[in-house]
Amino acid sequence: MPSQYVDAQAPVAAKAVQMPMPVPVTPVAAPIIEPIPRFADDREKAPFNKRCILVIEDEVRFAHILYDLAHELGYACLVAHGADEGFDLAASFLPDAILLDMRLPDHSGLTVLQRLKELPGTRHIPVHVISVEDRQEAALQMGAIGYAVKPTTREELKDVFARLEAKLTQKVKRVLLVEDDALQRDSIARLIGDDDIEITAVGFAQDALELLRDNAYDCMIIDLKLPDMLGNDLLKRMSTDEICAFPPVIVYTGRHLTRDEETELLKYSRTIIIKGARSPERLLDEVTLFLHKVESQLSNERQKMLKTARSRDRVFEGRKILVVDDDVRNIFALTSALEHKGAIVEVGRNGLEAIEKLNTVEDIDLVLMDVMMPEMDGYEATAQIRKDPRWRKLPIIAVTAKAMKDDQERCLQAGSNDYLAKPIDLDRLFSLIRVWLPKMERI
Repeated sequence: MPSQYVDAQAPVAAKAVQMPMPVPVTPVAAPIIEPIPRFADDREKAPFNKRCILVIEDEVRFAHILYDLAHELGYACLVAHGADEGFDLAASFLPDAILLDMRLPDHSGLTVLQRLKELPGTRHIPVHVISVEDRQEAALQMGAIGYAVKPTTREELKDVFARLEAKLTQKVKRVLLVEDDALQRDSIARLIGDDDIEITAVGFAQDALELLRDNAYDCMIIDLKLPDMLGNDLLKRMSTDEICAFPPVIVYTGRHLTRDEETELLKYSRTIIIKGARSPERLLDEVTLFLHKVESQLSNERQKMLKTARSRDRVFEGRKILVVDDDVRNIFALTSALEHKGAIVEVGRNGLEAIEKLNTVEDIDLVLMDVMMPEMDGYEATAQIRKDPRWRKLPIIAVTAKAMKDDQERCLQAGSNDYLAKPIDLDRLFSLIRVWLPKMERI
């Protein structure tokens, strides 16, 4: 899942987007950014009388291949070569589906996916990733319907389009609910039920396994305390048994979980929600994401529930974030912004202090690592951290001063999960932190 370190082999370049910080940050040289080319797509032909595919891909030749294939298969096609342009096109044109690259010149593709899934108007749009980078676990957890790793053949690309078309033409969404409490089953069914949702509810893990062998589901909700098998063991069996397809899994439980249990569960599930006063809203929020429900078509009551679920940024609450930077103004600005979100901030002034903090402070959830620092820079510190088995899966976001490809490549090769270029845009920072923090919510 996104909390795990991904050893990315391919470089990813970023472009700094200048927005004001709460206080001034250290001035840096203007980033050198490669110009993003333009592409003559179908945007002038809108409104479209057929389905529209948005391609977000910086490699012009490959974008043209997807553009031509989209036309061959009967779609209108929009093309963006950068993350910001892609998000803006999605918000403006509301395409039927999106093909997304991870390696974009201005921002990480995961940030685009996160922003799309945060916006009610674009949240339902099916997104399929095609990228040289293998960030499949993170993308699928965030709601992508599929992931193809480049290089791809023409037949594989046609399969991607077929998968999108199947999702677009699907009339009924299928949910498997595994809950042994009859009252809870009925309550959840009423909460998520709709005319286009078929819910199959069972009380035993063995019944769920038998159904999964012959049926594919769009989403699965499971409790951990089942009469015949723990939910953890059911998920492990699903990963080894011959089942039709492994669906997106939402763990919905009343059990208190240790950090180790959370980590183990997140290998198989997309989200963990602890039952409580506000948990029905969060469950509805997650189900609508994985079923690609159009939010504006939901009842007013459900739209209000979703608004309530998103009113507080629970991803940050109580999370420990280590900020590593040698500039006091940057530290103050980032600490203020993160603490306002509910995070607990620890500070290191260089790479040596960062390692010392990790050794003395328990349960740090994420590291925000500046690259240019005295005594031990961010590259060396990240490489040292990755050598320790305790921190192999610790999310590290590198903060770079320049949007240069070799700069980003060095960060990823050292062991960073992702990168952010200065001057820091707080909205992009928050989106990236949401991507990499473990998706565990105590409600």
